[in-house]
Amino acid sequence: MTAQLPRPAIEHPDVREPELPLLHDRTYSVRSYRRSDTEMLVRGQIRDLKPPGIYLENDPEPLTVHHMVLDIVVSFPTLEIIEADVVMETHPHTACTNITGHYKNLVGLSIARGFTHRIRELFGGPRGCTHTTALLQAMAPVAVQSIWSMRMSSEGGTLVPAPMPTNPTDEQIRERFAHNLNSCHVWDENGAVIAGIKQGKESDPPLWITERLEELGLDESAWKSPMQE
Repeated sequence: MTAQLPRPAIEHPDVREPELPLLHDRTYSVRSYRRSDTEMLVRGQIRDLKPPGIYLENDPEPLTVHHMVLDIVVSFPTLEIIEADVVMETHPHTACTNITGHYKNLVGLSIARGFTHRIRELFGGPRGCTHTTALLQAMAPVAVQSIWSMRMSSEGGTLVPAPMPTNPTDEQIRERFAHNLNSCHVWDENGAVIAGIKQGKESDPPLWITERLEELGLDESAWKSPMQE
């Protein structure tokens, strides 16, 4: 049996690593950064590792076979990509890097809905690097997840929206929650969450806030909800 890569620490007892020989380890890492009140930098990395001994019997170390880094600068609040850069740190063929310039075609695209389809059109199959394109599709949701963080971290809170009216119209709800509506079953426009917002009900804090408040011994008044600002 070949040597194994270190197994990742999994906290939840119901999600355990299988006790089987490891064949491949792919890791995606995506982080977003506030560059200014009007720009965010989203950096994605994809790394593929082979366990020790898979390709070279006496090799004691894991073997990195792919490592691509992709930076996109996204304007806010339009969510349009204004800069894009790809670096291929580790790749199997010298010709792999020939495609990096093609990813400049990301500039001008919006990461809003329809982005995945557009990415497949521009970079799918022989039009791109399969690993970089897979990474790119993992990056767009992170930019969307950063919207409220951008607003809450803006200088002086200038980007925090005005309070929602007690009985908001459908148009006001669509405008406020444009990137949430129909994105999943919880945000179904005909579901319970939106119905509560229409009735002027305050939304419950996320579970992760509730748990942290409990850990810190604080009550809900310490939670500054971006939804209610």
